[in-house]
Amino acid sequence: MISKNTLQAAVDKKILNEEQLEPLYQFLNATSDDSVVESREEPLKFIRSFGDVFITLGVILLAVSINMANLSGYYTVIPVIGFVIVAEWLVRVRRLALPGIAILLSILFFVNEAVSLESETTTMASLSIISLTSLVFYLRYKMPFSLLPLAAGLVAISINQIGLDTLKTPIIFAIFGLVVFIIALWFDSKDTHRISHLSDSAFWLHLLAAPLIVHGVMVSMLVSEQPLFEVLNKEIFIFIFFAAFFLLALFVDRRAMLISTQLYVIYALTQLLQDQVTSTQDIMVYILIVLGLFVIYFGAYWYKTRRLIFGFLSKSAISRYVPDFNIKDVKS
Repeated sequence: MISKNTLQAAVDKKILNEEQLEPLYQFLNATSDDSVVESREEPLKFIRSFGDVFITLGVILLAVSINMANLSGYYTVIPVIGFVIVAEWLVRVRRLALPGIAILLSILFFVNEAVSLESETTTMASLSIISLTSLVFYLRYKMPFSLLPLAAGLVAISINQIGLDTLKTPIIFAIFGLVVFIIALWFDSKDTHRISHLSDSAFWLHLLAAPLIVHGVMVSMLVSEQPLFEVLNKEIFIFIFFAAFFLLALFVDRRAMLISTQLYVIYALTQLLQDQVTSTQDIMVYILIVLGLFVIYFGAYWYKTRRLIFGFLSKSAISRYVPDFNIKDVKS
């Protein structure tokens, strides 16, 4: 099996066209032995080597130094143009994802600085220009990370336009999070083998959708005065939600979704354990032990657990829209 890095090297040497890389890579994957389920982990495609980290550090240092120059007015557009030129080289030609993320964030920062100085409706103008810039960046470079600030900006604009008090109606975050989650699932369903930019796009959308859903549901539970929560402890409902959310993440094979639940897990465990131990220090010891064991186990046996719980769905119609349930964990 030829790796994607090898094909990218062929593109860099003008042996292949950039447009041929993704179709060829998908074809090579599709024609591999389908009778044997490949042992693989969820791939991280936004970093290839330490060289990417080194270049990204350079982009960050450049952005920080330019910001320290205290540019004002239309002069703020100059670094935007400069970073666009750098993006043409590093993102469009060399296809470097991690430096591309740093470049996009730098562009968004300086564009926002320019808009904030010239606009009376700073918030809406900033959100609109951030969303538009991210969209243009995605269309130009097909960089999956661009969808995260694009979606975040659109969510913020929508909430602002609706005019709801998010402190009184936090469930609005969960509603928009669910919308983003559905869009992420659409991207995932188009690439269940996780080999193209569609899967990478879904990854970043999941990173946004998960905290929106979790925050909206958790805050709604914590501030709710429903009688049901007086009969049953709120923390019990929190753990029921966590269990359901974990099963959902396991089903769609997205461990990234669980990152956003950690703070609420710590809160719930603290509330449940505070009557069982004598000090806050003891509570944190138990919490860290539980979370540590959880992360280690599911880091090592994620796919085994997924296969045991959802393996019976491997022949069902819904299995066509998610990664194979019979993928095996990588053994080192």
